Amino acid sequence: MGLSARLLTLRRSPVLLKLPPYLSAACIVVGVVWLLLLPLNEYSRQTYVSENAILPGQVHTYFGGSEHNVFRAFRQEAYDQKDASEGHRNAVLGRIMRESGLKVAEQPYSYYAAGEEIAGTNVYGILQGPRADATEAMIIMAGWKNFEGLVNYSGVALVLTLARYFSRWSIWSKDIIVIISPESTYGPIAWVDAYHSTSPIVTATQNISALPIKSGALQAAVAIDYPVGPWGHRFDKIDIQYDGLNGALPNLDLLNTAVSVASGQMNIGCSLHGISGHKDSYNDRLRTIAAGLATQSLGHATGPHSAFMPYHIDAITLKTVGDGWHDEMSLGRVTESLIRSVNNLLEHLHQSFFFYILLNANRFVSIGNYLPAAMLIAGSFTISALALWVQSGRAPLPEKTPAQPTDEKASALPPMELVKAGPDAALVPKPALQSVDRHLFLPALTLLSIHLASFIPLYLLTHLPRSFLPPTLHALTALSLLLPPTLSHLLPANTRDLQTLQSLSLLLLSATLSTLATLNFSLAFLAGLLASPLAFVRPCRSLPAAVLSYAVLAALSPMSVTYGFAAWYWGRGMGLEGVLAEFARGWEAQGVWTMGVVWCVWWPAWVGGGVGVWGGVFGKRT
Repeated sequence: MGLSARLLTLRRSPVLLKLPPYLSAACIVVGVVWLLLLPLNEYSRQTYVSENAILPGQVHTYFGGSEHNVFRAFRQEAYDQKDASEGHRNAVLGRIMRESGLKVAEQPYSYYAAGEEIAGTNVYGILQGPRADATEAMIIMAGWKNFEGLVNYSGVALVLTLARYFSRWSIWSKDIIVIISPESTYGPIAWVDAYHSTSPIVTATQNISALPIKSGALQAAVAIDYPVGPWGHRFDKIDIQYDGLNGALPNLDLLNTAVSVASGQMNIGCSLHGISGHKDSYNDRLRTIAAGLATQSLGHATGPHSAFMPYHIDAITLKTVGDGWHDEMSLGRVTESLIRSVNNLLEHLHQSFFFYILLNANRFVSIGNYLPAAMLIAGSFTISALALWVQSGRAPLPEKTPAQPTDEKASALPPMELVKAGPDAALVPKPALQSVDRHLFLPALTLLSIHLASFIPLYLLTHLPRSFLPPTLHALTALSLLLPPTLSHLLPANTRDLQTLQSLSLLLLSATLSTLATLNFSLAFLAGLLASPLAFVRPCRSLPAAVLSYAVLAALSPMSVTYGFAAWYWGRGMGLEGVLAEFARGWEAQGVWTMGVVWCVWWPAWVGGGVGVWGGVFGKRT
């Protein structure tokens, strides 16, 4: 009882109000250090196949021999269509599929985003399994153009060759769907959306035709990216692409199966995120984590496989990289063995992990080990919010004329008081603050107005034509920088109201990032890290302090980060206009959340922090 009484009396001490900034800083530092520890063996695990029915690499592959001649003929025929119209090209591809025994259909689609129309026509065929009852299906696909805009001659030819080769086998217990899309992003999205819809999808930004023919539930999808001309080219490794829309990931068993088949059965090395020279060192592991965080946080499609993740369909893309001694027959045997492993499944992949971070093709970190890094950063905002909430309910005690001290040492000590609790007593510093009532109406209304206003930049940057996007961002940047000092000058708020506003804003930011971390860890971690200065800004009494604090906030604002991201992509042939157009397409056509998180979560919290900074200068001093 004595210890409890002493602890209860400490809550009245003003010393506790000085601890939250240090605790918030500690949470951020520990969160970053936590992430840096993940490449170590103690925090990661070796990959393994959980589903015993897959049996990866346990079958003998027969793809080869005369199929090589068929592949070269299809590749030449694909090359002959490089200058043909899309309608003529789809007619040729459809004829090849029909001759292989597939039921063929086409699907037109169009998207309207950033003032531009994205239109095309998918051609696909269904090979009904001799032992199947049309309740389950597997997908093998290729885009006519890959993600870099190169014509995928060998990838399309290999898919057509495999379709012809599979039609002669009687082992299939699932249907096989072959898809050739005009490009690798919006064609697969349109196809999978229509597959799970019973009618055409017609909205202000989408016009997707219904699929004439369908099969059963989709179990897995494999895409091939092999952009080589009619003369062929050998490759060194297979880069496995697995990131889906909004950071969704396929079941780890599918990726492990592909690695096991390629490296174990075919002796082909596997890489991730294009990092081919991986030596399994700490730096290479950390580089792989950084590449994964960047890709997942953006949330955009990274290949044809990305479109299937929102429907819980496990999918990967096999992309050839480097210059080695492996040829198209090796890639064909890898694909055959992978499809036959999926064919062995008795149920949908579910036993392995859906949330993970890969360090290389054979090592991963599970969600229980990496999630605390994002939660600690989100927790730093909660600590600051609670501290601001306590401060907003305190006010200085009325001033009294103090008696002149007789001893200089005694006058240097803080005022003390004796607090009794039963038989025990504790001597604690006398509080210099008193409790007062909070006024929540004005802070809550201001915060609600800021969040409602956040839909304006989101709408403008996702619906205006492409050429208007850079000027719009410039205007939004100027208005955003002027908004916090203007609100602080106009609002009839005192310091306690501003502290309440900041507290509510940080609590909402922390809750949102904590929830987002379970869905897209990378986006939550990076957004929290970039917004971390908001946990430390307070109402400033002097103008120089307010200018300095606001300069730090402006340097790490959503607008500044957007400009910095565009500058990073400038060397890749994509300037500010191209980056903003991609963001607009991602929001409108791909359903990516990133723009919503930036402008409807981060931007309102940033404005709230700016209002708090300037409120100490322009607001009331009570």
